[in-house]
Amino acid sequence: MYIVTTAQMQAAEKTANDAGLRYAQLMENAGQAIATVIQQKFNVADESVLVLVGPGNNGGDGLVVARHLSLAGAYVTVYIWNRPNLESDLNWKLLDNAGVNSIVSREATNVTMLTSLLINANIIVDALLGTGVSRPIEGGLAKLLDQTKSMIAARRVVTESRLIELQHSQFEAHVTPMVIAIDVPSGLNSDTGIADPYTLNADLTVTLAAVKQGHILMHGPEVTGSLIVADIEIKTEHYPSDVTLEMATALKVRGMLPPRPLTAHKSTFGRALLVAGSVNYTGAAMLAARAAARSGVGWVTLACPQVIYPILASRMLEATYLPWPSDAPDEAYQILSKNMSQATSILIGPGLGLNENTIKLILAFLDQHTTPLPPLVIDADGLNILAKQPTWWELLPPYSILTPHVGEMARLMNSSIKIVQSNRLTVAKEMAAQWGQVVLLKGAYTIVAAPDGQSMVLPFATPALAKAGSGDVLSGVIVALRAQGVAPFEAAVAGAYLHGLAGTLAGHSLGVMSVIAPDLINFLPAAIREVMGDNLKTAISAP
Repeated sequence: MYIVTTAQMQAAEKTANDAGLRYAQLMENAGQAIATVIQQKFNVADESVLVLVGPGNNGGDGLVVARHLSLAGAYVTVYIWNRPNLESDLNWKLLDNAGVNSIVSREATNVTMLTSLLINANIIVDALLGTGVSRPIEGGLAKLLDQTKSMIAARRVVTESRLIELQHSQFEAHVTPMVIAIDVPSGLNSDTGIADPYTLNADLTVTLAAVKQGHILMHGPEVTGSLIVADIEIKTEHYPSDVTLEMATALKVRGMLPPRPLTAHKSTFGRALLVAGSVNYTGAAMLAARAAARSGVGWVTLACPQVIYPILASRMLEATYLPWPSDAPDEAYQILSKNMSQATSILIGPGLGLNENTIKLILAFLDQHTTPLPPLVIDADGLNILAKQPTWWELLPPYSILTPHVGEMARLMNSSIKIVQSNRLTVAKEMAAQWGQVVLLKGAYTIVAAPDGQSMVLPFATPALAKAGSGDVLSGVIVALRAQGVAPFEAAVAGAYLHGLAGTLAGHSLGVMSVIAPDLINFLPAAIREVMGDNLKTAISAP
């Protein structure tokens, strides 16, 4: 599934049109696909639907959506703003012939009529601008959007009842009115992700053919809501050759995961060595190790300071241990270097802290080894230790996996969080190439980039993952996949996908506010089953 700029999408549509898939048919496909999504999500029969239609192709899509929802039994009203030449608009004629109620506003908003429509609509379809935002919104459109936003906010205000109900009761969690955007919410720049102050925030965005860059950048995740991609019959060959950025899907990730042969033993699935933990951060080491154990690796060895070894060993029976003296970095280095050859991947970082002796140990381990290091995953304080070293990337084997959040990324680059956050895609790609490492830049719609130019975005933006320890779980999943022989880029993508899906499932089950890092580990098996699908079920049931 591609992620494209506006220009790339327009080029793909032109190529499709030239190949015989005419613009008119693309619009019909788009409107019908969006209407189908809405029908799948909501029971639209007898539902009050307001479609806000603007002047461009997005408005044309809205007219088609309105017609199909009306045919499905919804009570549809179309509010048309500043759309010229309606008399020659085929989709308008089809809508009019279908008897759908419509109001045409040429200049400013019809305040009284629009207010009445907004009060009564349970579903509002935003077909005003789409990808057409290129300058600040003003004038009549600003008034229309401001009125719409104000009325939606007013309808969603929960007023305190005069009655106090002491017993727990069931309540309707369905948001009213539900705002559904076509392609992108009106006011969101589809390339930069910058949202105009008048942007109409969506609860659900149905985008056409491909994800737009603006959905995943800057304000995009906040205003887009849930994102669904509708197939409008544009094929891979229609896209220009410079379209390479993809959104990860369950099917793609399934192909990245290692096989599970019935004749396997623990060594078949590798050994992950985790260098993690300190007095203040015992939990980080345990979370990473447990996540690794849940992610298919045959053997987890936790190398930790001796002082926390009794705590960890008493609570995690499935790991083996390699305690090292935290006050003797030379002796600790000897312990690690003697045992690293048994590992098929190594994770450095979760909960290590920045004690002077710990820093000496990690730098010695990376710089003084006499045999090649196993594949590396560097996270948390492992990244912070590296960031203090000039040309730190030269200490790592090529294609090590780095898993920074934006703050850690800024430190690695000797830059600022603002620069990283405002250029996430470019930063991840350029730094991966410069450093020769796989960069997994965490955040809403995590980005994975490899030195050879491969890049992929993860389809998850959920506050369920915004908890301490979530990153430790992620690094544990990735090191487990790397230990099983999954290639670096694929291990990073697949690990982030399973982690994000586990967070999504946990959020649905527990509520996003209540999810904690151990919940992610508990939901990893469900995430793996969902991605593996029938393949896993067959393996389990095989004699």
